[in-house]
Amino acid sequence: MKPELIVITGPTASGKTGKAVALAKALDAEIISADSRQLYRGMDLGTGKDLDEYGDVPYHMIDICPAGYKYNLFEFLRDYQKCYDDIRSRGKQVILCGGTGLYVESVLKGIQLPPVPQNDALRAELATKSLDELTEILKGYKTLRNNSDIDTCKRAIRAIEICVYYHENPSLKLATEPHPLQNALTIGVSIPRDDRRDRITRRLKARLEAGMVDEVRRLIEVEGVPAEDLIYYGLEYKFITQHVIGMLTHDEMFTGLETAIHQFAKRQMTWFRGMERRGFPIHWLPYDLSAEDFVAQVKALME
Repeated sequence: MKPELIVITGPTASGKTGKAVALAKALDAEIISADSRQLYRGMDLGTGKDLDEYGDVPYHMIDICPAGYKYNLFEFLRDYQKCYDDIRSRGKQVILCGGTGLYVESVLKGIQLPPVPQNDALRAELATKSLDELTEILKGYKTLRNNSDIDTCKRAIRAIEICVYYHENPSLKLATEPHPLQNALTIGVSIPRDDRRDRITRRLKARLEAGMVDEVRRLIEVEGVPAEDLIYYGLEYKFITQHVIGMLTHDEMFTGLETAIHQFAKRQMTWFRGMERRGFPIHWLPYDLSAEDFVAQVKALME
């Protein structure tokens, strides 16, 4: 029986997209992106969309939001499900491809997040709290596995609002409990640390030469995206924005960004190892397999 979902994941610079495209062509599949930054229009070089790699393979969940927007997990799961149902209704195989571990694991867990209405009274009560105070309140409701809920007071208040709503409506909590997919196949693209570091550095230099600084400058000066909104996205957009607005020299930007991407790749691998410990098996295949060998090995795992 074919898997209801095939996941292609792995750290940045491991070549996930090319592998997923080769597999999609072989299986007559369509690809849903699980990349938390490729969602944004105009953020192309910095997020490594490489749209020409897809060729005639249909892709989804890329370029669906304006730059500066702050997309969240609720929206991702909602939009993912719409794409998944549409693809399956046309008899096609679904491939989820990306390195955002929170998105990948949430899909595999089968989590659903019901919409939560705004609580004006609660917001007024929390409005005078510091970010540290809001963080402590949120910790009283759940374990914080990442910092996305507490990077600003606004997001922390919204996270508390959601927790309070579920607490007050316990019947809804059942919908948020994991219901892991029973027929999913997860493939990880494995790359040795030294090779990964080399590819990250070479890719960063290539993207800078291709105009990544100009892309950020255009977002700020032409599109009117506030610098602080771009800094929020981290990595390329944080460091290059800081360079464009005069906070960093070009050398400081490059050195800081290169280090940050290496650290990001390390955190991705930590998340994937955690997924395996939490009961989500990942079949790791070498990054330097040819497209044909990669497809053959995935097909063998599907049997």
